[in-house]
Amino acid sequence: MADRVGVYPGTFDPITLGHLDIIRRGAKLVDRLIIGVTTNPSKNPMFTTEERMASVLREIDLQGIANVEVVGFNALLMKFARAQGASVIVRGLRAVADFEYEYQMAGMNQQLDAEIETVFLMADVCLQPIASKLVKEIALFGGDVSDFVTPTVRDEIVARVEKMGRLGDY
Repeated sequence: MADRVGVYPGTFDPITLGHLDIIRRGAKLVDRLIIGVTTNPSKNPMFTTEERMASVLREIDLQGIANVEVVGFNALLMKFARAQGASVIVRGLRAVADFEYEYQMAGMNQQLDAEIETVFLMADVCLQPIASKLVKEIALFGGDVSDFVTPTVRDEIVARVEKMGRLGDY
């Protein structure tokens, strides 16, 4: 029997505790989980694709998750998933707003390739409010993001904000 391969796509800018929760749980559902680090034209990334890939890989290694690999991509998700031999797309849900968007995306993806299923994992209740976009905004305004990311990722964010310059104090 062939290995069951899953893809968990995202920008991971930056990788949060919520992402790590979904990775840890998603890795239990498949033989091999590919974290697809992608670009998103509608987002303004704080980190380059290479920096995000290195950060995700480091955090996965620190978590000791053995059946996960990190691959960068800049293509249609279903084409990427097919090229990886995936039969499952893993997506995390935090709130109803996520569900509405993800439901629509899953429907479109099914139209593109009905052989690849989308599996939704609910975020751990204590991690539900965490979003990369909000983490970046908090950091850019000088707030503490320690409760949302690992210490190493926090240090990377702080260093990047210092380089970019904070947005304000009040």
